[in-house]
Amino acid sequence: MNVLKIEIPGVIQPQERPRFSRRGKKVVTHDATKSRDFKDFVKLVAWQNKPSELITEPIKLKADIYLMPPKKYHTGPKRALIASGELRPTTKPDLDNLIKGIKDGMSKVIWHDDAQIVEMTVCKYYSEQPRAEVTIEWGEK
Repeated sequence: MNVLKIEIPGVIQPQERPRFSRRGKKVVTHDATKSRDFKDFVKLVAWQNKPSELITEPIKLKADIYLMPPKKYHTGPKRALIASGELRPTTKPDLDNLIKGIKDGMSKVIWHDDAQIVEMTVCKYYSEQPRAEVTIEWGEK
């Protein structure tokens, strides 16, 4: 089994709804600026950690996403619960919106297509150091 671990530092930008613009009689869709910039950043991080060849086999993807805790959780007891992993984010952004930008940014750099992901585990946690820790597994056992 091949394993690749990548850390994406900083605040993880959730995927926003697509934007629409009119070009003559045509309506064109495009990513919101924040989403596009985040995907470009993920692509840069992925490029620095990419395997020698694009992965073309089935992939197991695990992502632990660490979000900044809200200010109301900056008390001693709440920090202890955060450190132990007992207090976890249950508010927006949704997990599927958080992982979408990561998957799109890694596509064509780490793997050929998102359809190769056959198993995925995504978790949200609080941390004073926002980041995403991504583990990619592929190949023979």
